[in-house]
Amino acid sequence: MVRGYHIIFSAYGFWLPNDPRGSWSDFVGAWDLFLAGGKVTKTDVRHSVAHTPHDREKRLATKEALSRPPVIFNGVQARAIGRGFADYVAKSELWVWACSIMPEHVHMVIGPSRLSVEQIVIQLKGAATKRLLQEKVHPFNGEAKYWTRGEWKVFLFNDDDIHRAIRYVDNNPVKDGKRPQTWSFVTSPISRDATRSAPQAPRSAVPRG
Repeated sequence: MVRGYHIIFSAYGFWLPNDPRGSWSDFVGAWDLFLAGGKVTKTDVRHSVAHTPHDREKRLATKEALSRPPVIFNGVQARAIGRGFADYVAKSELWVWACSIMPEHVHMVIGPSRLSVEQIVIQLKGAATKRLLQEKVHPFNGEAKYWTRGEWKVFLFNDDDIHRAIRYVDNNPVKDGKRPQTWSFVTSPISRDATRSAPQAPRSAVPRG
């Protein structure tokens, strides 16, 4: 039985559909991108391939074929994205056990939901976009999409899986030389026998920003 998910979704230009390390995309949507980097490099593995040996020069050269500059979130944009996530969590009662909003992608550990993981990610992206527009810090001023299609997900089946994923996500900013992140919508993971009718207290009630 699946008890949670580790999900990753990225900003435009971060992980291309023909990345030599593999991708979760089904096709290369731009002809120029196909010419520069070749066909889609579909992978179904559930572990990170970020450190897989590959042709780094080719990967960077392929990015030059993008129609817009790759999106890199600044601190103000990351804060707005977090506020968007908080808006969605408050109305959906989604369990979020860890979250790191990186400059080019988002890591999150979530609990089970009546929605599919794919639907949840779509909702989270939409809530973040709404906030970015409200605060007038949208990367493309609302004129183009800044999230890539789809997401990468790992199924979590037990407490060990959940806590391992939480540690990974919490440590992600630190590994990148940044400060740990604290978000008000992140709560403690439920125990094996807990029910959704008795939510746990937040891991920290102090919102970032």
